Order: sequence, then C-alpha cells, then structure tokens
Amino acid sequence: MPVTTTRRAIVRVVTGAEPARTPDDLAVESPLVLGLAGEAIATLMRTPGHDLELTAGWLVVESGVRRADDVVQLRQCREDDTDRVHITLAAGVREPRPRAFVTSAACGVCSADVLDLSLLADGPPHTPGFTVPRDVLAGLPDVMRLQQKAFDRTGAVHAAVLAGADGTLGPVREDVGRHNAVDKVVGHALLAGALPATDRLLVVSGRVSFEIVQKAVAAGVAGIVAVSAPSSLAVDLAREHGLLLAGMVRRGRMNVYAGEDLLAS
Repeated sequence: MPVTTTRRAIVRVVTGAEPARTPDDLAVESPLVLGLAGEAIATLMRTPGHDLELTAGWLVVESGVRRADDVVQLRQCREDDTDRVHITLAAGVREPRPRAFVTSAACGVCSADVLDLSLLADGPPHTPGFTVPRDVLAGLPDVMRLQQKAFDRTGAVHAAVLAGADGTLGPVREDVGRHNAVDKVVGHALLAGALPATDRLLVVSGRVSFEIVQKAVAAGVAGIVAVSAPSSLAVDLAREHGLLLAGMVRRGRMNVYAGEDLLAS
C-alpha cells in the first residue's frame, strides 16, 4: 500500500497576485501502536503505508531479528480507533524493550532509555571485494528521487531504498520520518529473506544521524548514501563498522566520510 496523503484547504500567496484559496496535498502523520503478548510496547508516529515492513524493520534493531522466521507473525488491525500491529516472535528472540513514550516522526531513538549497541557487535561485513563506481554512487539520490511519488505530491516525506553497486534500486519507501522510511526498506528486505544486505547501499533523502547508521549496521549493508551530511556520532559508528558513508551527494559532488576504499573509479 502506498503511503497515505490527504488534502486540506490552504491560502496560496504568490508575489504580484491576489491570495487564492486552494486544496493542497499533505502527508498523513498518525500513530501506529506495536503490541507484543497483549501489551503495547511502542507507539510510532509514521505515515500510514507498508506498516508491516515498518514493524519488521523496527525489530531488526530493537530485537536483533535477522531472518524472516525470527518473526512468527505480524498482524495488522484497527483497535480503539488506532492502527496496530501485533507481533509474535520466535522462541529465543529477544523481546524489544518497551518505549517509555511516543516515538515522534523526527526521532527513532528518543524514547529509548539507553542506546543499546550490543546487537550490532556481530553485524556482518560487506561482501568481500564489494566496491561501487563513483559515478554510480553519485547518481543514486537522483534515481531514487524519480520514484518519490508522495514527495512529488506533498514535499513533506523522506525516502529510502537499497541499491546495488550497478545502480539497480529495490522498492523505494517514503515516510514523514527518516528512520521510518529506513525501517520500511529494511523490513521489506527482512521479510523477503534478503538480510544481511552486504552487497547493497542504503540511500536516504536526508541527513544521516546515529540512528540511521545503527539501522544500516544491523541490516548488514555495505554503505550509506545521503543527500545531506552526517553527524559526528554517525561518522564514528560507520568507521567502526567498516561502512562506506557518503554525504552531500548532489549534482555530481559528494563528501566521503568513511569507507573510501569501497569506491571504485
């Protein structure tokens, strides 16, 4: 299901013209409650669409799931006028730590009481011999942009996608939250049996924070490509785990913050 948009009446103001009332497309932001064993464990503010993938991707970091069969069932429903996904995990899979309050669309780790990196320690390295040509990497954000349908309508959503070293893109996912878009992409790969994605690059439409690198490491991707810059902690984590990290990838230019040895001419 594509992400959800809605319409609201606005007043459009253009210099030299009279203000005009007109409908405008907006990205929907609404809560998704995740439940486990009959208890709510998290409330995510997200754009509705691909909610099962979002939940699966969220579990990759929060529970350390690595295979589709780590998740017995994801059941989506509507209860008490709220969208919900009920989770059943396989025996032996660590249950996610309940979040203390609502996780906003701007933050993926805000409501966690600690930053738990223990599940990242055994993350796989990139595929041996993996490299990506510079010109292919430089063009990935523009290729992804062509598939950002919700952004075209609203201008208010982020996007993410997994891409091969030849520039081939997987499914593009969009959401008001950067981390949600990444979770949807990672969740799609998990449910398709495509993790770890050691021969794939994670392409994102915004900046790269610690949480984005954390999700990339958990998914086992070879690197991250972003149109904006990373934070210092994001660079440190990418270097620690051997990821390629390219930011400010625009109009044929880029900054490579980590993993420059994975670039080919």
